[in-house]
Amino acid sequence: MALRAMQSLASRVFPQAGWRHSGDLAWAAASAVSAPDATPTAVWSTGDTTVAWGWLESPEELTIQVDPAYPDLAGEVLAWAQRATDAARLSVTIGAHETHLTSALAAHGLVQGNDKPFFACLSRPLTDLPPLYTLPEGYRIRPQRDAADVIERAAVHRAVWNSPHITAERHAAMREVWPYRSEFDLVAFSPEGKAVAYCQGWYDEVSGVGLFEPVGTAAEHRRRGLSRAVGAALLHAFAAAGGGLATVSPRGDAGYLIPKLVYESLGFQAMSRTRTYTKAFRRSGTPAGN
Repeated sequence: MALRAMQSLASRVFPQAGWRHSGDLAWAAASAVSAPDATPTAVWSTGDTTVAWGWLESPEELTIQVDPAYPDLAGEVLAWAQRATDAARLSVTIGAHETHLTSALAAHGLVQGNDKPFFACLSRPLTDLPPLYTLPEGYRIRPQRDAADVIERAAVHRAVWNSPHITAERHAAMREVWPYRSEFDLVAFSPEGKAVAYCQGWYDEVSGVGLFEPVGTAAEHRRRGLSRAVGAALLHAFAAAGGGLATVSPRGDAGYLIPKLVYESLGFQAMSRTRTYTKAFRRSGTPAGN
């Protein structure tokens, strides 16, 4: 996939036009289960500048980003996606603030659904930061340092999210993808030296925007303030790097309120939210009803 070209557009226009940070794209690409040829991408450029792209993250799910200066390209991305998949249904999730995409979605027959689940797009400036929190006795927070830390970090991710495909090998490979930097991949360790919580940060030095993705605490260590503490530490790390803004996109629907409340306790506020548009097809790829 043309990840670096896609990230270059995200760096240039996020968050004003788009809800996918360059680090979110890196995380999604590195953690994808499907083979690359099952998740095709297409990029539109003018000279050396990426101005639009589409990514079929699954046969039914299109991610799209278009430079607002080139809104007509949204229709070209949608036409490419409809040719590239033989799925019976296509869904496109955009940020509610990406109004330059909505007319193309309507023209291609995609209709806004009930938006459940959806993501709340939150942000906060990297000024007036919350203080670093005092941890329970024996716990400590630090970045990953070596192969043993990679194994621990992958293990706690699997425990938190029940995602067996996140192996130490896959996590190590993700660490090689721009804009990963280990100083923003923070882990909370228990008194016994086990990784029990983490907040992976992606800092895009082009835009000066840092992203939380993903974040988690092992079940037996929750309600001790670890997620809040590691999140505050990451905000300070972003600020120390010269960042101006931090973002995070937790689930926004009623069943997932606790993570959003944790981020809001760190000063994050609503910036936008996602909306999902769908279209049904016959199996042959011909639009249903046509």
